[in-house]
Amino acid sequence: MKEHMAKLRESFWFIPAVLGVVALVLAQALVSLDRYLLDTRVDLTGSLLYHVGASGSRDILGAIGGSMLGVAATSFSITISVLATASSSYGPRLVRNFMADRGNQVVLGIFGATFLYSLMVLRSIRSIESDGSVFVPDIAVNVAVALAVVDVGVLVYFIHHIAQSIQVATLSGRVRDELSESVDALYPPEQPADAASAEGIVKPPVSTTVLAEESGVIIDIDEDAVLNIAGDTDTVIDVHRVPGEHVVAGEPLADVLADRSANISTDAVGRVRGSFAIGTSRTPRHDIAFAVEQMTEMAVRALSTGVNDPYTARNAIDDLTVGLVAVVQRPRPSRARCGSDGTVRVITRRVAVPSLIDHALDAVRIYGTGSPMVVQAGIRLAERVGRAAQDSENVDAVLTQLVLLDRALASGDTDTARTAEAREQISLARAAITDRVPLAVPRVVIR
Repeated sequence: MKEHMAKLRESFWFIPAVLGVVALVLAQALVSLDRYLLDTRVDLTGSLLYHVGASGSRDILGAIGGSMLGVAATSFSITISVLATASSSYGPRLVRNFMADRGNQVVLGIFGATFLYSLMVLRSIRSIESDGSVFVPDIAVNVAVALAVVDVGVLVYFIHHIAQSIQVATLSGRVRDELSESVDALYPPEQPADAASAEGIVKPPVSTTVLAEESGVIIDIDEDAVLNIAGDTDTVIDVHRVPGEHVVAGEPLADVLADRSANISTDAVGRVRGSFAIGTSRTPRHDIAFAVEQMTEMAVRALSTGVNDPYTARNAIDDLTVGLVAVVQRPRPSRARCGSDGTVRVITRRVAVPSLIDHALDAVRIYGTGSPMVVQAGIRLAERVGRAAQDSENVDAVLTQLVLLDRALASGDTDTARTAEAREQISLARAAITDRVPLAVPRVVIR
């Protein structure tokens, strides 16, 4: 259920569809109110409503509806142009941020809703020439004028929002926030109450493997549902996958373990399979590797010959540091979860933090050695992560990456002076990580 709600929130059509339905209901309700007031002979002549005849109301509604449809089409074209620019400059994975942007969805929804509202009110107007009677829904027409005024403000907001959303700082900030949310979800500061160690667990002898029925990417795994299934069936469920992995139909997802085969029913296997959400595209909500890859891709694309923007690459690496420092400061998550009876019921998997560190610093070594600015940002990332790390494996991963970066700089065809300076910084960073002694505040040098 949570995954379906997340998909609806990120889909580009959901909010415009809801606003369209609201517009249809509002138009029908106001037209019915106008008819009721006309039947009860309530005189609105002295009110603040703007009164025009049938012909004038048609002209007003036609102008509002036609202009709003044109503005909606123009806004949609602008959004598509921004998507194309963002995809080519910062990577296709970041297009999802524009599609899921609540501001873009609401703006296009309001324009479309105004058009539908005007159309529905327009069809209710009758004149003497048409059927011998006159009906002009004055309240509904005035509301349409008010919506047109609101739409002008929405258009100004949209221009500002779309110009701001394509800025590098905005994009990088969104990806950084997504990475931080993923860290909080998968690597909490404190272990949950049902957490347990997976070491030394004696697994039940009877095993049934849950196989994937479709190919695709594992978007999410509902671990709470898996825990409930294991408790209901008196089994232990060993989950083999993590969100972000690609599976082919027929490959194993999990093992259901029990003391007797009778405990493992077909229904239990189907319920376990249903707790795996498999789709076509990854999301960073519970896929921390994807969140890291998004930020790394921004840095790598900024270093490409077509973009050649080392400043963006440096800023992306600095933002990536925020998430990596947070994750290495957290305790290693427990792989096992217990049921209400205190028995281990679920064995889970988590992405190894050293692999995240390797992915980030591999990009600096492979693509960024030609830019002193990016190399310095990579060294700064390694130093901060290494000094903050609580696990020896993470410290070793950082130190290994610094050794590899030092070798790459020594063997590469780069500026000799800058190379010597960077290698000295690497030595200082390794010493600071090994000794855990804070370095002095470096002087700021603009080159």
